[in-house]
Amino acid sequence: MTHEPVPVTRTVDFGTAKLLPDIDRPRAWLLTVDGAPQSYVDLDDPEYLEFEYAQRIAHVLESVLPGGDVPSDEPADSGATVRPGGLDVVHLGGGAMALPRRLDRTRPGIRQQVVEADRALAALVAEHLPPAGEAVTVHTRDAREWLAAAPDGSADAVVVDVFGGSRVPAHLTSVEFAAGIRRVLRPGGLYTANIADAAPFSFLGGQLATVHEAFGSAADLCLIAEPGVLRGRRFGNAVLAARLGRPLPLDAIARLCAGDAFPARVVAGESLAALTGEPVYDDAALPSPEPPDGAFTVG
Repeated sequence: MTHEPVPVTRTVDFGTAKLLPDIDRPRAWLLTVDGAPQSYVDLDDPEYLEFEYAQRIAHVLESVLPGGDVPSDEPADSGATVRPGGLDVVHLGGGAMALPRRLDRTRPGIRQQVVEADRALAALVAEHLPPAGEAVTVHTRDAREWLAAAPDGSADAVVVDVFGGSRVPAHLTSVEFAAGIRRVLRPGGLYTANIADAAPFSFLGGQLATVHEAFGSAADLCLIAEPGVLRGRRFGNAVLAARLGRPLPLDAIARLCAGDAFPARVVAGESLAALTGEPVYDDAALPSPEPPDGAFTVG
C-alpha cells in the first residue's frame, strides 16, 4: 500500500522548519524556515531546480566546471577549470541540498562539501530525504568558521547561499569573509552567491564592491537577475559570480539564462560598474535587507 507523503514540521536551531510535499511531483519537497523558502528538491529528478536563482547558479557552475575527472591535456585556452583527479566544490548553506544533488548528476565525480550551520535542520533533511550523493560530505558548522579552517587553494568553486530566515547574516557580507573565499579558491576558481535586494540596490552594490575588493583586479565578475529586478520594479534574487584569473564564459551563461522559463540578464563590464557601491568590512557589516511582506513567504 502506497502512503501519501505528509508535511513534516520541526523546531530547528534557527526557527521552525517545514518539509512540504509537492502535490504535482510525487517525490518533490519544499523546505521552509519560518515561512521563507529555503530549498526545493525532486528526488526523482534531481536536475530539476524549482527556484530560478538556483537554476542560474547551476548555469554558472556547469558553464565553468567540466566533469569530475578531467584529462590533464585539456586545451589551456578552453576556459574550463582543469584539475586532474577531480574537482572540489564547497557549498556554504545546505538546506535540502538541491544544488549538490544536481551537480552529483550533471558533473559526476566532483567532490562536494556542504556546510550547514543549523544542526537540527541538517538532521531533519538527513532523516527524511536520501543523501545527496556518495561524493557529498555534510558539515554542521557556521560557514565562516568552517571557511577559516579550510586549507588554502582547496576548492575549485565556492557557492554561498546562506540565509537566516530570509536574510543573509551580516558576518557573511564583508570583505574579510570574501577574502576567506578567495584564499581557499584555486587559480581559475569560481565564486557564486545568491543575493536578494531591491532598488536602489544599496546592499547589492556593496556586495559587488566587497567581492571586487577581496578578489582584486584579476577577478572577472558578473551579475545575473531578471530584468524586472534590475529595473527596480520589485525585490528579488540576483546571482553574483566571480572567477579568479580567467574570464567567465559570459556568452554561454547568457544563452542558458535566456532560455529559462523566467529569462535573466547577465550584467558585466561598465553596466556592472554602474551598480557597484562601496566595500563593506566587518565593523560595518549588516544583514541583507528584510524582504517586503509576501516576497518569499509560504503559508
